[in-house]
Amino acid sequence: LATGAETARLEGHEDSVQSVAFSPDGRQLATASGERTSRIWDLATGAETARLEGHEGSVESVAFSPDGRQLATGSDDSTARIWDLATGAETVGLEGLEGWVVSVAFSPDGRQLATGSADRTARIWDLATGAETARLEGHASGVQSVAFSPDGRQLATGSADRTARIW
Repeated sequence: LATGAETARLEGHEDSVQSVAFSPDGRQLATASGERTSRIWDLATGAETARLEGHEGSVESVAFSPDGRQLATGSDDSTARIWDLATGAETVGLEGLEGWVVSVAFSPDGRQLATGSADRTARIWDLATGAETARLEGHASGVQSVAFSPDGRQLATGSADRTARIW
């Protein structure tokens, strides 16, 4: 950023890249694509190290778990998924949403996932059980962004209704 010079270009997606996220150690980048995949890239080499497939629609959002061992993805197929990065296997599928999952975020302890959806809700999920533990309603339009506070006690949401809310 100091020079404004590009330092890497990660190519290979066949559709738009919808979301990006750095791993907690800064060694990897996750990308979400309209081609229904998420990819993991080694930033030292620029090589694709994993391709996560299984969504039936565009992958709209990606987030690494705090320990960097899992990746969350949200899709316009109205699901969110948790992937084990050591195996590439889906470990938890979160279903029951009524709209595109536009944003995903892990809680700081990695035990919960927040999803922001086109159905105007933010939801909190217990990752041990896959159960929805809270549904936050009140936005007049889709929830475009979700973020946990550093202590995990609050969730911020941003919406196409031109508001940000703290829950």
